[in-house]
Amino acid sequence: MARFEVRLSGSGGQGIIVAGIILAEAAGIYEGKEVCQTQAYGPEARGGASQADVVISDTEIDYPKAIQPDVLLAMNQKACDTYARDLKPGGLVLVDSTLVHDLPSKNVVALPFTQIARQEVGKEMVANIVALGALAKISGVVSVANLEKAVLARVPPGTEELNRRALAAGAAAAAQYVRTRVLKFLEEEKPDDI
Repeated sequence: MARFEVRLSGSGGQGIIVAGIILAEAAGIYEGKEVCQTQAYGPEARGGASQADVVISDTEIDYPKAIQPDVLLAMNQKACDTYARDLKPGGLVLVDSTLVHDLPSKNVVALPFTQIARQEVGKEMVANIVALGALAKISGVVSVANLEKAVLARVPPGTEELNRRALAAGAAAAAQYVRTRVLKFLEEEKPDDI
């Protein structure tokens, strides 16, 4: 793998920093990659801007911050508006469609992470883990199995099953999204004589 940059973004209280740490640990500890994780956040305890960059590579990393992310996870509209322009040409924007409604023009995957966390898992606070499951499934930057190991090693005792379900729900939503897109593509490309 050449240098692969991921930017996770949202608001304080959405678990962006924790998600960045978990992704970095999955790549570095469980997949044996070179990894660097940096973070930035506003002074507010909740509601201020929050960002975590994760750089993953097979070779030594010479600069620790994302320059042009390959993948941007935006958990709210402000994060999407602020960071989408930094994306590498052809990069992917992954957004929480529960909170992001004005989407960039291309390469966007919109999944309702907060809604999935609330309705399928029962706790809105695990939307960050739902998003990580989807990010891993769609980007392939780390395996979902290794991401699960990192999640379970990092979350508070007693929340392991909740977080396991959240990760699985995100991966399942991403897999369904990909299946739907492939089927739609196949239907559009199907010759008329078949």
